[in-house]
Amino acid sequence: NLPGPFYAWYLRNMYLENNLVKPNCLTVCGESIDLRSITLPAYIYGSREDHIVPIHSAYATTQVLTGDKRFVMGASGHIAGVINPPAKNKRSHWIRDDGQLPETLEAWTEGAQEHAGSWWTDWASWLQQHSGKLIPAPKTYGKGSSFKVIEPAPGRYVKQKA
Repeated sequence: NLPGPFYAWYLRNMYLENNLVKPNCLTVCGESIDLRSITLPAYIYGSREDHIVPIHSAYATTQVLTGDKRFVMGASGHIAGVINPPAKNKRSHWIRDDGQLPETLEAWTEGAQEHAGSWWTDWASWLQQHSGKLIPAPKTYGKGSSFKVIEPAPGRYVKQKA
């Protein structure tokens, strides 16, 4: 549901010209974007038979971002490879235990090992390593906050027609 001019801009810049990965080539709201300046940890997932995000495109992200990265390749396509939860015990995924991210997917695959089941458990473990200490969820919301409860959910703004 993107407006036509924005959709055309998006397709041209993200797909046709691939400007997002070119340092300072893309400007959004007056700010130049250079993905190489992002040093946050990144868990990069790609599905082996994905028709929306081809696996080589997903893997190419490992060569652009500069922070701590982990790449995992899942079996199947865009939907089945992503949404199968661990309890289903379906599919499989590949990981390189040495953490190496060579220049090509083919080189990465040579050192990767297949693991049965969902990649979600690996992701959960990775998230835990990159998270702070666990704190209990608040029992009520708005207490001591400058953001007070306006009205019961879902709120009138949800019911407004566009």
